[in-house]
Amino acid sequence: MAIRLIVEELVAGYGAARVLHGVSLRLEEGETVVLLGANGNGKSTVINCLMGLVHPISGSIFLEEDGIKSDLVGLSTEAIVNKGIALVPEGRRLFPELTVRENLLLGSYRPAARATRIQNLEFCLEAFPVLADRQNQLASSMSGGEQQMVALARAFMSAPRFLVVDEPSVGLAPIMVKQVIEKIHELKATHGLTVLMAEQNFNQAIKIADRGYVMVQGQVAFEGSSASDLQDNDFVKQVYLGA
Repeated sequence: MAIRLIVEELVAGYGAARVLHGVSLRLEEGETVVLLGANGNGKSTVINCLMGLVHPISGSIFLEEDGIKSDLVGLSTEAIVNKGIALVPEGRRLFPELTVRENLLLGSYRPAARATRIQNLEFCLEAFPVLADRQNQLASSMSGGEQQMVALARAFMSAPRFLVVDEPSVGLAPIMVKQVIEKIHELKATHGLTVLMAEQNFNQAIKIADRGYVMVQGQVAFEGSSASDLQDNDFVKQVYLGA
């Protein structure tokens, strides 16, 4: 069953301020696609539109399954999650006064995930050993890197087909950024997930990317068909890497 996400000519913003100016991208089944760019260029707004948190001014967002398109624009965030799209938000957004275990179990609320929540919880505790040791610890008492692991595991608990990750490196030490990026790749590889990741850290992001897009001032300025395309392109070096 082939499935993909398609964004076409997306225009969006906040109040009178327009942030996105005709963004188009696609996410094919089994890919890891990175959305690159410096802070303030619209990466998170694309993700917020995809998850129903921001209503676009114009444009379309489709989930296409075996050639049949389902329009995501106008759906609630809950309905989008129920279609198998899970978000790991920027800043983690955990329930700080709940334990690690409680945060994880809350991730399995969608109907399709309830039947496998015990198996998924066991997998998460095995995949993230630090969480297994701290199941009864309050989320607020954990380090930033540990909280990011909780956020990743919580998203996985919803049994998603698509994992959408927004700025996973924000506020983390370099060694933790490396570990978090590796965990995203591990979840994708072991469970056949499709991943869209918005990230500022170019060097870490392309380690797991199949391909990607570079955003500049609310537009897709460059589309790379592979990680090497992104690494070797002169425009990317000048605009994004400052070469």
